[in-house]
Amino acid sequence: MSSSQKFLKNSFAAICFCLPLLWVSSAQANTSCTAGSTCVSVGKGDDSLNKEQARQEKQQWDETRMLRSKVNTRTEKEFDKIDSAFDAKDNCEKSVNLNAYWEPSTKRCLDVSTGRPLARP
Repeated sequence: MSSSQKFLKNSFAAICFCLPLLWVSSAQANTSCTAGSTCVSVGKGDDSLNKEQARQEKQQWDETRMLRSKVNTRTEKEFDKIDSAFDAKDNCEKSVNLNAYWEPSTKRCLDVSTGRPLARP
């Protein structure tokens, strides 16, 4: 028997020995269920604990949804204020009234001579 034939024979034996071990380890990895994963179990485990965990997660989701809604509403209001200020500035700068000027600190269109806000610039 030559050395290459011995090598092939030993390699084949090693592969045949390791192949079932690889299959078993992959099968065990597929059946593990971690906290963040979605697992389906039939008749295994404590269902009351699973239901309680699901209830708590739903409650937390509902509370964060309300908070997200409040933040979105506030952001929308701030955007509307800024947007209307841009429109008012544009109207003031395009005004035919020569006494109109834009006051950036108060974000109002004022009359130069009186300092009062202009109703229609």
